This record gives sequence, C-alpha cells and structure tokens, in this order.
Amino acid sequence: MSTMLDYIDQESETLAAILKSYPEKLAQLTDYAARKPVNKIMILATGSSYNAALCARYYFEERFGILVDIKEPYNFTHYERVDPATDMVIAVSQSGKSASTLAAMKKVQALAIPVFCLTSSPQSPAALQADGILDINTGIESVGFVTRGFSATVLNLLLIALIVAEKRGLMSPAEKAAALADLNAVALAIPGVIEKTNAFIAQHQAHFIQASRFVAIGYGALVGVAKEFETKFTETVRLPSSGFELEAYMHGPYLEANTRHTLFFIEDDVHTRTRALRDYMQPAVDAVFTVTLAEDNHEASTLALDITADHNFAPLLLIVPFQLMAFHIATAKGIDLSVRIFDDFDRVLKSKI
Repeated sequence: MSTMLDYIDQESETLAAILKSYPEKLAQLTDYAARKPVNKIMILATGSSYNAALCARYYFEERFGILVDIKEPYNFTHYERVDPATDMVIAVSQSGKSASTLAAMKKVQALAIPVFCLTSSPQSPAALQADGILDINTGIESVGFVTRGFSATVLNLLLIALIVAEKRGLMSPAEKAAALADLNAVALAIPGVIEKTNAFIAQHQAHFIQASRFVAIGYGALVGVAKEFETKFTETVRLPSSGFELEAYMHGPYLEANTRHTLFFIEDDVHTRTRALRDYMQPAVDAVFTVTLAEDNHEASTLALDITADHNFAPLLLIVPFQLMAFHIATAKGIDLSVRIFDDFDRVLKSKI
C-alpha cells in the first residue's frame, strides 16, 4: 500500500508529466477559451482544493488581470449569488464525489454558465455533471491526506491561467514558453527540496515531537501554502494548527501567542515584513522557523532552499517541506496514518456521494 511519503516522492515526476500532457488533458477548456474571452472565473473548492486555488489565484489576477472568485460550495449554494460577469466556473474536486460541490455546480448550470470540473476522477459524479472535464492527471491517491494531488491541482490551475491568458492575447508565445520552462525547472528542483527538508527535520525532530501548537504565516500566493499547512497538520499531526496571511496575523491572532507556540514563516525570498514579524515574535514563543527559497544564511532555524522561482510558482516548492513535516512528525508521535479514523463520517454526514 502506498503511503503519504510515497506520493510526496512522486511529485517531481508527476508535475513534469502534467507539463507534457496538459494540452490534451485541459483541451476542453482551451476550446472554450478560444471561443469566448474569459475575464472572470469562479472557482468552487473546499479543503485542500480551496488551498490550491489560493496558491494559484494571484497568477490569474496579478500577472494577467483575470479576476478569480473562490467560493466554498456549501455556503455558495445556500447563501450566495453568482456575479453575472462570471464567464466560467471551475469546480475542483479531486475525488469528484463532493456532495456540496455537486450541488453548487447545479446551481451555476441553472444560470447557463459553463462549469468545468477539475478532478482526478474523470468518471466521477461531479465530472459527469460538468460541461467540461479537466483531468488533474494523477489518479486518485489511496491515502486520504492528499499531497501529490494538491501540488498537481496548483500546477493545473497555473496552466489554466496560461491557457486563458494566451487565448486573450495577454502573453506572447515566447513568454508562454518561458513560463513553461520555469515550471519545469520547479518540478525538477523538488528532489533537492526533499533532501534538504529531510535533513532539517532530523535536526529539529526533538522539538517538533514535543511541540503542541503550530502556526504558519505567509503572504500572497504563499497564503495558500500556510492554509494547506493548517489542513495537513490538523489531519495528520492532530494538534491545534493554523495558517494565516501575514497582515491578518498581525491584526489579532498574534495576541494568542505564548511559550507553547511553534511558528513557521514562509517566504519565496528575503521578505522584510516577514522577518520583522519573526524577530518580534521570537521571544514570546517556543520556537520560530523560516522556510524560504532564499540562499542559505546558515541559521539553524531556517530551511533555506536556495532556489530562484517566480513568486506565483513558489508554492509548488514551499509546500513540500510541510508535507514532509506532517508525515514525519505524525509518524514520530506514533500516529499510524494508514489507520482510518471516523470511518463512517462521510456516510453519516453525507458529505460525499
């Protein structure tokens, strides 16, 4: 049986394969974008899929000016309205069995707005309900705590941004080729990230095992990384864990900090505001760590990956250390992640079809 660690180890190869085959797997969206200019997209997503959308959102908006509205399916279905300027909707569901996502899709389709399902299961209920199927191209992970699938979802959303931008004439062929080359370089860098992270975890394992409260802080596209940290640590380490946007943390949550807290600061390069907050909080908490793409400054508390990458592509690299930490800390605490808990949850709550 595959483990969470097996899927993390497959991420480099998986992302490289997606980059080679995305024109075929995302062809239905390409055809639509060629017929109709896309200016505003709504994304329906929850859990790790929502976090992946947060990672990709600013590539659409900041780089290309394509507006993205991310909605939680249940709240959207029961309490919210559709912006009439929405050109298309992407429903993200790796399993394709989310009952709330399926209901939200039907609400949108009743308004004659096309819905594309981005999924790892092209024969799933959500995929069959959709107007177009976008294959994440990973297959379903047998482990409930998605890792490979999360990164693959981020990459597919970035590729969708490229497709829409190209069809709208917002980037040249040369710019597109450069972006694809940069994404391929990111995929190839993942094994090195895994190696450095494993050494970092071994160095700090004693602290990670005894820690009782975890907080991650990011900015921009890295907010999605912080939120996925929250999801993965909650699912696996099963201790209080939170992910915050940098300024949001400064507007109240910092008041919770005490000597039981372990803080992770996430950055794609040396970030002045992040470093100022880190230095301020350090005396008040148990420990602070920095996970960065910047070059090594030889600080024991910093995992410096020494990789240059576009800010919007950085989540594909910076999520990997937290996926590995989630697995190794849980395992070191004696949590057997192969044993399902709350096994009747989906059946009783009818959250999945």
